[in-house]
Amino acid sequence: MSANWLLYGANGYTGELIAREAVRRGIHPILAGRSTEKIEPLARELQCESRVFDVRKPDLRGVALVLHCAGPFVHTSAPMVDACLASGVHYLDITGEIDVFEAVLARDAEAKQRNVALLPGVGFDVVPTDCLGAMLHARMPDAVELWLAFDSRRGGISRGTLRTMLEGLGKGGAIRRDGQIVHVPLLYDVREIPYASGPRLSMTIPWGDVATAFHTTGIPNIRVYNATPPSTIRRLRRTRYFLPLMRITPVKRAMQWMSTRNRTGPGETQRAQSRVELWGRVVNARGEEATMTLSTPEGYSFTVLSSLEAVRRILQEPRAGAFTPARAFGMNFVNEVLTNAQ
Repeated sequence: MSANWLLYGANGYTGELIAREAVRRGIHPILAGRSTEKIEPLARELQCESRVFDVRKPDLRGVALVLHCAGPFVHTSAPMVDACLASGVHYLDITGEIDVFEAVLARDAEAKQRNVALLPGVGFDVVPTDCLGAMLHARMPDAVELWLAFDSRRGGISRGTLRTMLEGLGKGGAIRRDGQIVHVPLLYDVREIPYASGPRLSMTIPWGDVATAFHTTGIPNIRVYNATPPSTIRRLRRTRYFLPLMRITPVKRAMQWMSTRNRTGPGETQRAQSRVELWGRVVNARGEEATMTLSTPEGYSFTVLSSLEAVRRILQEPRAGAFTPARAFGMNFVNEVLTNAQ
């Protein structure tokens, strides 16, 4: 793999995991971020070139591709996409945010004109679920409804992931109905999902597939569920009426600071011992249905593997346009990621 690509947000939890795995494979990307104190020591340790810049003024000299890992992407994606399009640089990120997917995928014509690939969501958000949705659509091409669900409770979350979750908490949930993204209350639907290892209570969440699965499959009605302990659901039911306060910026920033100041992310042992179970269901207008299950490594571990594989493929065989992962690489990409990593 060519090393003339840049990893922005390399000092973040996920970015550092990706940087270390890239170097382990003999690849030395340019490590970038906005903090000299954080980027330069890591770059020296890994013997990589470093660049320090604010995302609003990217330095993309001599770069063929950017893997963007600094969220919340609702604030950081657009200026990086703008810079990539202006410089003819391929753009990949690991977002899971619905608004970001919609904004990036809407720039397909610009990407083709500039001969640039725009590929958001090349991590756990949303590679496994996007591919699972595509597999189910292949089984039932006339499907009109898609449900996707995952159980990752044995894992943990990083500071950046939690900040992103809190960023959108005040908006509530989201589903796709008749082709349109519709905002719904938190806990819009709570039900048992039959995961491969057994049923678990799960709740609808505003996961990225509410955006991407429609672009991948064309299925007009989409929901995404996450396995959630009953105690957490009860707590959310008690507090959900106060969640609109999270739309107030000072309240949101204070909550992000208090919730993330002592958080790091799952350690190596926890990542190695955790798995994610996925389940999907499609239904057609006649009420016929098909279901599938899938299992992947822990989410951050999978993100490292899938993002590096996506970088490799785009550098080797560039494509112009804006894509979901399954549209860029096919519905078997999730399995190929695991095979190629062995």
